[in-house]
Amino acid sequence: MNFDHSPIAKDLIARMQKFMQEEVLPAEATYYQQLKGGSDWAQWQQPAIMEELKAKAKAAGLWNLFLPEDGARLANVDYAPLAEITGRSMMSPEVFNCNAPDTGNMEVLVKYGSEEQKQRWLKPLMNGEIRSAFCMTEPDVASSDATNMQATAIVEGDEVVINGRKWWSSGIGHPNCKVLIFMGLSDATADKHRQHSMVLVPLDTPGVKIERMLPVFHTLDEPFGHGEVSFTNVRLPLSAIIGGDDGISGIGRGFEIAQGRLGPGRIHHCMRAIGAAEYALELMCQRSLSRVAFGKPLAKLGGNADIIANARMAIEQARLLTLKAAWMMDTVGVKGAMSEISQIKVIAPNIATQIIDAAMQMHGGAGLSDDFPLAALYAYARVLRLADGPDEVHRGLIAKIELKNQAARANAALATH
Repeated sequence: MNFDHSPIAKDLIARMQKFMQEEVLPAEATYYQQLKGGSDWAQWQQPAIMEELKAKAKAAGLWNLFLPEDGARLANVDYAPLAEITGRSMMSPEVFNCNAPDTGNMEVLVKYGSEEQKQRWLKPLMNGEIRSAFCMTEPDVASSDATNMQATAIVEGDEVVINGRKWWSSGIGHPNCKVLIFMGLSDATADKHRQHSMVLVPLDTPGVKIERMLPVFHTLDEPFGHGEVSFTNVRLPLSAIIGGDDGISGIGRGFEIAQGRLGPGRIHHCMRAIGAAEYALELMCQRSLSRVAFGKPLAKLGGNADIIANARMAIEQARLLTLKAAWMMDTVGVKGAMSEISQIKVIAPNIATQIIDAAMQMHGGAGLSDDFPLAALYAYARVLRLADGPDEVHRGLIAKIELKNQAARANAALATH
């Protein structure tokens, strides 16, 4: 394994760090002031400063860096440190057009979209002109097992008809959200991983209704938000089905497309979580050296030195495992890296929540306020333990792969005797 960054990646890392320090971080206060819109936190609007920052990032060549095919053409192992840099600010991924769920949706369209779909939706997404949402999770079934899905996408003549209810559809509250990717059951008689399809649904299609926006840790996460959405006899042409130019050939490819979508996205999330943990450790160290209690800096009280040391070790371990997963995706593909991807999906959010929690504790009451970014970072990291699959599902997959590999080794050893 070689984790050395390519010359292109090294240049991008330096430029992104400079851009973050000079443009993004100084603009955070303005962004949240504009988002608040005076006294009403429930306004769903795009802060003007975000569009200004996006224009600057695009002009600086710091744009669509996540996308190997039509973006910066970076390997996963080269994009990983860039994602980590953006983990220091909750608003920064959108600045570089590298925010979820748009990144995953763009990857779907690049890999599986028809030319018509690419022109209508991928092009404006890559230009940062519109936003999108992904509608998969459902309120009435355990969505940790996606085969439970009840929403339907049934072909009727030259149309696909969608019915059902989705929730935690992240990004659907954004004023620029124009299109959804909907996953639903198309053929209940097929193999369980060939029953579902993905369909592109313009948000203004008759029958699509945002029922409510769901708060996360008592905030609505504006301007993106997470919506509960109903679909009632939503009719679309077959060309809206993802996975083939004729529409019909995309029927039953939902799980295949989902797996292709989730692999790289999990790398992005994990590296951003590591960036958040790194930032929390930095703030924790600053606080522990500057605050004095009982006649000593906090760094010299109790077990705080151990907490700081353990945080450093945990971050280094998580980063190395994430880089290994990224390297394996680049060399053997998503399928060959499934165990490692699931491993980082468990480890990175867990170490991030632990380190951010420790930083909050060392900041006392201030750590719970908006005077520091720790509460927002904690909420983000904690959400990741459920987003893209709960920890338990990933542990189950890791164990399944491990047991299979161990059994194969044992059988091979017996065969040689």
